[in-house]
Amino acid sequence: MRRMRAFACAALLGMALSHGQVWAQDADDDDEAAAPAAEATTEQPTRASKDVPELILGSKDDQFTVNQTDFQLISGQGYRWRISAAGGLEYKFHTDLFRNVWMNQIVIEDLEVHMNGAPAWLEYDADGTIQVQFTTVRPGTYTWSVPDLADRGMKGTITIK
Repeated sequence: MRRMRAFACAALLGMALSHGQVWAQDADDDDEAAAPAAEATTEQPTRASKDVPELILGSKDDQFTVNQTDFQLISGQGYRWRISAAGGLEYKFHTDLFRNVWMNQIVIEDLEVHMNGAPAWLEYDADGTIQVQFTTVRPGTYTWSVPDLADRGMKGTITIK
């Protein structure tokens, strides 16, 4: 019986001491200070669509230039992306992004194209702008290019986090 009491007393004392350590950790404010910083760097999707920086293919001075190669997006966010041709060449814009997003519409000079699937590519026979509206649904890194001119730098990536 004494052994049973001693064992019970030791178990009770062990539980009391272990709870004291947990309380001491709960009162530690180092973890709380680090948490908001981590949350601040993680962008959350909003209900309103956001604009992706415009991609401009070519220019009057250099038909093979692009104004930006890499784009960062977040999963679950709606976006509007203006893709323009300005170099006077025929550009065929291709990306695997279109097959990995929910496509809302394509707008060309205030004319809307609504689809039940992704376009294979966007083709510019003359200078102009096509706006693509979509919602990101699948995180990953996707490529875009003007296939015949990719070796001249007309390519990049789109990363969805």
